[in-house]
Amino acid sequence: MAGAPIVSLRSVEKAFGAVRAIAGVDLEIAAGECIGLVGHNGAGKSTLMHILAGTSAPSRGQVLAAGELQQDFSAGRAMRLGIRCVFQELSLCPNLTVAENTRIYHSALRGFGWRRRAANLIAGKLDEIFPGHDIGSSDLVQDLSIGRRQMAEVARAFTVTDVPARLVILDEPTSSLDAHTSRQLLAHIRRATAAGMSFVFISHLLHEILDYSDRIVVMRDGKIIAGGRAEVFDRDKLVEAMGGAHGAAGAARIATASAAPVLVRARPAGGKPGAELIAREGEVIGLAGLAGHGQTQLLRRIFAAAGRRTSDIDVQAAAAMVAGDRQNDGVFPMMSIAENIGVGSLAQLRRGLLLSPDRERALAASWRDRIAIRTQDMANNILTLSGGNQQKALFARALASPARIILLDDPTRGVDVATREQVYELIGREAATGRTFLWYTTETDELMHCDRVYVFRNGAIVADLAREDITEEKVIHSSFQEAG
Repeated sequence: MAGAPIVSLRSVEKAFGAVRAIAGVDLEIAAGECIGLVGHNGAGKSTLMHILAGTSAPSRGQVLAAGELQQDFSAGRAMRLGIRCVFQELSLCPNLTVAENTRIYHSALRGFGWRRRAANLIAGKLDEIFPGHDIGSSDLVQDLSIGRRQMAEVARAFTVTDVPARLVILDEPTSSLDAHTSRQLLAHIRRATAAGMSFVFISHLLHEILDYSDRIVVMRDGKIIAGGRAEVFDRDKLVEAMGGAHGAAGAARIATASAAPVLVRARPAGGKPGAELIAREGEVIGLAGLAGHGQTQLLRRIFAAAGRRTSDIDVQAAAAMVAGDRQNDGVFPMMSIAENIGVGSLAQLRRGLLLSPDRERALAASWRDRIAIRTQDMANNILTLSGGNQQKALFARALASPARIILLDDPTRGVDVATREQVYELIGREAATGRTFLWYTTETDELMHCDRVYVFRNGAIVADLAREDITEEKVIHSSFQEAG
């Protein structure tokens, strides 16, 4: 049974200049409940979470915590009240170890032996949430894959020293996790909720929201426009409330003829003899398996080899890549949205020896409309966009380019359900024109849009599934087998 509110928001508003991100939100979070928060990109979810976590102050309204009105609700105050947050844009310090990042979180870890205590604390929590993980407390965060960074940040939010964790805010916590580790985390959330901990759980994966939330809140245009017990919702009702009645992922495309030219032939670095990836013109090739098992590394090697032949990779056309780790590998943070899109099409934007600002603006505007990038001005800095809209800009950059091969590194991370449907439609339409897609995804449902799926394990291809053989059971089973 849910208890008294841990945090209450009353008529909360948040504005950034002329843009009102939150418009009069009332929300109570009780002890022992998991609230699922959904809405399209730019609906205000992440801004609301920053207010709950004390990292952003409301422009108007009241925040009540521990039964008291908070006049100066800061991140430090939230921590002292047992409120933790895992943001969609991960906040670990890349030049520090996993243990050192844990020390930053806990002022109680000080004095002689703090490093050992921090290491034991985070290792224990990783073992509890993600049994079988291979993350060392002495690993530098910058050396971890984005999935492992997400696991470390999630585990850190659950660590406890002098203050118990009462409310954990999770903003897209499974967006970089594979199916196996996502299930581990979701099972832990369910156990912790039963033990009295509270959660605010943001996810664009609606089945996670429906299956693991006690109560669901729907946001649109900075407002809460629907809410209620999870059992009164289904997928269609959620999507309709968010403002777009989009169906579930469609059936797989018709496979490309086997006589089409081969554009990519690659052997993973750890692959056994004879195990290679082949991608033909117009095919959509899926890369699956547990996160961090060589999929991203192979995409990067293919990108580097585009236009030239190496001993183990042959790429017959220009390639563009949509990075999954957009903050480190995707966006140019000092450039505008239009510039971030146009940087992949510089030859097309030239007028004589110089780039044409008019052509750049026209290109950016066309993709803003095609993929619904939510912004008032494409000349704004890329970081003014929400995480999901930043990802849309990266997708637009790749598709606007003349590249015939598009490499997708988990490209729908943090992207809402309506945009996912647009992305799937775009991929199908572009593939029909002869473009080839190599698509690494941690979402099994997305593999159903592929002509063929290669499953990876420890850097090797351990399964090659034709379109008619692609099932969640086969992908998961193959993910745990070793190359023979």
